Amino acid sequence: MRRVAILISGGGSNMVALARDMTGDHPARPCVVLANSDDAGGLARARALGVPTEVVDHRPFKGDRVGFEDALQAALAPHEPDLICLAGFMRVLTAHFVTPWAGRMLNIHPSLLPKYRGLHTHARALAAGDTEAGCTVHEVTPALDDGPILGQARVPILPGDTPETLAARVLEQEHILYPAVLRRFAAGDRTAVLLP
Repeated sequence: MRRVAILISGGGSNMVALARDMTGDHPARPCVVLANSDDAGGLARARALGVPTEVVDHRPFKGDRVGFEDALQAALAPHEPDLICLAGFMRVLTAHFVTPWAGRMLNIHPSLLPKYRGLHTHARALAAGDTEAGCTVHEVTPALDDGPILGQARVPILPGDTPETLAARVLEQEHILYPAVLRRFAAGDRTAVLLP
């Protein structure tokens, strides 16, 4: 049974989707939810699901990414995770943290990578006149939003869409895609999951 640490910064809706799926014959279980702020709404949701929580506040580490990442590692260590899932974790992690987890850390990003790495993905897709958007699960590498793609879900862009309406429809697909990819990945299968 693989042990999964889930890192969050906000409400944790993707974390909830992952944790709820890790039951029954799933090859993994959540071992900890870690947030970079004690006011992350997902912490209470994790506790309600019976998942242990940790907080490593990034603010005292201003300008000291290595120190912050060392504190993350120290908080994760007692939980002995095999895999890490970034689920709305809004801190850029450096090679110092990522490299030891190579091949064992996943992220979900709200665009059809390689398009629109970074922030404001929905606004950028609309500004470009794209006809579809979506989300991508990928392995994490030191380069931002750049690891091997493990799954994608596509969402049509509708007339009158705003970044907010598009984001809401993409998020629905994130909650389907991420659990599907993790289930396959935890079983040792890195074949990409492609949803229409």
